[in-house]
Amino acid sequence: MPTPLLIHEIDATRQWVRERQRAGETVGVVPTMGALHAGHLSLAEAATKGCDRVIATVFVNPTQFAPSEDFERYPRDLEADAKKLGDVGVDAVFAPSVEAMYPPGATTSIDVGSVARPFEGAIRPTHFAGVATVVAKLLLIAPADRAYFGQKDYQQTVVVRRMVADLNLPIEVVVCPTVREADGIAMSSRNAYLSADERQRALCLSQGLREAERLHAAGERDASKLREAARRAIASTEGVELQYVAVLRDGTMDEVETVDAPAVIAVAARVGQTRLIDNVRLA
Repeated sequence: MPTPLLIHEIDATRQWVRERQRAGETVGVVPTMGALHAGHLSLAEAATKGCDRVIATVFVNPTQFAPSEDFERYPRDLEADAKKLGDVGVDAVFAPSVEAMYPPGATTSIDVGSVARPFEGAIRPTHFAGVATVVAKLLLIAPADRAYFGQKDYQQTVVVRRMVADLNLPIEVVVCPTVREADGIAMSSRNAYLSADERQRALCLSQGLREAERLHAAGERDASKLREAARRAIASTEGVELQYVAVLRDGTMDEVETVDAPAVIAVAARVGQTRLIDNVRLA
């Protein structure tokens, strides 16, 4: 497959999207922070199937990292990422500098409100303001018809959908299924931080979710029992610090006591020094 067009400038990116739309083509955008794995590429593949043209963004966004987090060591390899994107049919890649995205004097930030407060928002208080701000900027710079995100970052999808609706952004948000390794662990760029031993321990997240999913399929509707099934598997694993287990009404951050409609069970834990999240839908 040909290498996608690499664009660094904001005006050139907007022009590229607008020219395709004026030609009658639909455009999909896939926002990423790079360090691409099969999960990211599944979003790009979905976009190529759903749209005439696809642009991906590769930008490690500093405003969604707290000072104690891994911004500096987050993996970066634009050349490798561009090749992977080209191999699945992506037409263009927007890879801006930090200075282009946040020029001197920039102070605007987006507070999405209540959906950004609990769970990830409580543990990482500045995270979703950074996410909402950069996603809004990317969707204005690359004003595509559809934007593609992964289910693994469940709360992020809720935040993005709320932000898009509240700001009347003319774009469809498409959420694609989580992609997993053969052993069940959710694909994540941060999996690369895990030692071999930590990687084995990290399996407890997906195992706990699978146990809750099994109970639900067998007819269990008590959310506390589903939470406890996931909690046991994760909290009992040595070297894993469970941070939360939540059963939420699908598409929201509202906890439920009884699963009588589509729901999501979401977990977060620290494995060694690496923080991981995962979730499954209970339909």
